Amino acid sequence: MHVVVLGAGSLGSLVGGLLARAHEVTLVGREPHVSRVREGGLELTGAYDERVRPDARTDPPASADLAVVTTKAFDTDAAAEALAPVALDACLSLQNGMGNETTLAADLDCPVLAGTCTYGARLTEPGVVACTGVGEVVLGARGGGASEAADRVGTAFDAAGLHTTVAEDMPLRLWEKLAVNAGINATTALARVENGALLDGPAGGVARDAARETARVARADGLDLDDETAVAAVERVAEATAANRSSMLQDVEAGRRTEVDAISGFVAGYGVETPVNATTARLVRAWEAARDLR
Repeated sequence: MHVVVLGAGSLGSLVGGLLARAHEVTLVGREPHVSRVREGGLELTGAYDERVRPDARTDPPASADLAVVTTKAFDTDAAAEALAPVALDACLSLQNGMGNETTLAADLDCPVLAGTCTYGARLTEPGVVACTGVGEVVLGARGGGASEAADRVGTAFDAAGLHTTVAEDMPLRLWEKLAVNAGINATTALARVENGALLDGPAGGVARDAARETARVARADGLDLDDETAVAAVERVAEATAANRSSMLQDVEAGRRTEVDAISGFVAGYGVETPVNATTARLVRAWEAARDLR
């Protein structure tokens, strides 16, 4: 399978690098990372110790069997525009936040799948990506139910050694993932702590309350996500990735714009009382505004 990974930063490079062990992969990213990969291959470190040689470029190729989108949520419109001319059999979003699949589907003439990914990744330098935690990719039809395209993609991921589940309840899983992100990302970014600090430390209460609020919003949207399940998901991910620095914390430390609008901001903007998510979203936005990032 020819896979193009659009958004080859930390997670995109890791997923693309692992897929390159069994498939033809094109990483689409930014310089100088792209040139370093093209010249010397991509080095996988951390949980892996190998070098793979995917193609790398700054714009998508004319065609591919599958596009995997790993851009930031605020770049989804640009990702859809970049992929629109590409002949694709399927597209899979592994992005944070809600609504990315709908945005992609509006511009793409192929099935758009929803996905979640709990692999931890950190781009340590151009051409080198560290796996900070082996997780799982879950994917399926964005509206739920069976999908031949999802089955094909799941088989391809399995062949490359990624832990993969093809699911028929992706709408519920996306809300559960949002609860995890709302609980972990904004909280760790504001407190400047690693994920494990949410298990026993004082920030844990904030993370759990943010997850409960997300579950409340999910139920208002017609999904059966109870508070206990949402909180348990936060605790499970925080424990499995205890040493990780969340993607939002990495963005704050690097002085980059965050995905808060598509995570805490999405929860707070749904018309349901969500004081914790509203507060964390406002605080992260204030940090961004002070640095002219929004």
